[in-house]
Amino acid sequence: MRLLRRQFLQLAAGAVALPPLARVAWAQTYPARPVRMIVGFPAGNASDIIARLVAQSLSERLGQQFIVENRPGAGGSIGTEVVVRAAPDGYTLLMSVVTSNAINATYYTDLNYDFIRDIAPVASIGGGSYVMVVNPSIAAKTLPEFIAYAKANPGRLNMASTGNGTPTHVFGELFKMMAGVDLLHVPYRGSFLPDLLGGQVQVVFGPIAQFVELIQSGKLRALAVTAATGQATLPNIPTVAEFVPGYDASVRYGIVAPGKTPGEIVDKLNKEINAALADPRMKARLADIGAVPMPMTSAEFGNVIATETEKWGKVIRTAHINAG
Repeated sequence: MRLLRRQFLQLAAGAVALPPLARVAWAQTYPARPVRMIVGFPAGNASDIIARLVAQSLSERLGQQFIVENRPGAGGSIGTEVVVRAAPDGYTLLMSVVTSNAINATYYTDLNYDFIRDIAPVASIGGGSYVMVVNPSIAAKTLPEFIAYAKANPGRLNMASTGNGTPTHVFGELFKMMAGVDLLHVPYRGSFLPDLLGGQVQVVFGPIAQFVELIQSGKLRALAVTAATGQATLPNIPTVAEFVPGYDASVRYGIVAPGKTPGEIVDKLNKEINAALADPRMKARLADIGAVPMPMTSAEFGNVIATETEKWGKVIRTAHINAG
């Protein structure tokens, strides 16, 4: 962990390549042309929605267009590489699903970049909890009952995910490790919802926004939310941590830039994004998709990235998850 944080500090120190007056002047005129904001996931994904909210706000606040560009594939790593290879001038940014980038750092052994080394943390946007849902045919009405049933029937419950190495998979693996249960992982390339609703798979760890209506209609049963604290969207649902102490699995979102982006530009973007997060309208829109604003300095955000990379790397290594 100390090594990862030290890398961020060293990179931040090395990012200053221009004379002080030139850097200040550049930051004062930035942005002088449209800015690309890359999203490594398809349109309509939570990260895409958040990116468009942030881009709209920055466009209004800074007087230049911030244009969202989707580059999906490989758990967000394709879009990330686009940003890593871009000029470090503030005109190409990444809406990072920090959790996915942190997972990819260990899950993929052939990445053409090092996320810690090759990016500059700009601003944290927020965090979103997942929810553990089961098909109502499962007799367990509570998480303790589910754990007891799973322990009595090892390997008989199927846990769906959106694919190997995705948060829906890794969050479930962390639960299996910490709760001491054996669930059969079933990865899907397409939607797992038909099979979950039909009972072919019985449990999923997924985004709250995806399941709220199905939970409210009784088509799925929510057992717990994955974040360490409860969620306003599902106020009556307990946290996993209440029954599995120490469990905490949230998706973190933030903006990063290519490594060596001038600190003055990073600071300007950080200031404007934090101001946008304080807007009640932004808070309400983020709440609609189950996200909570988490403004912080770029250095603090760098520490979050380092912590997440260490945490999920350990889970992947322990569970022997690999890209094959």
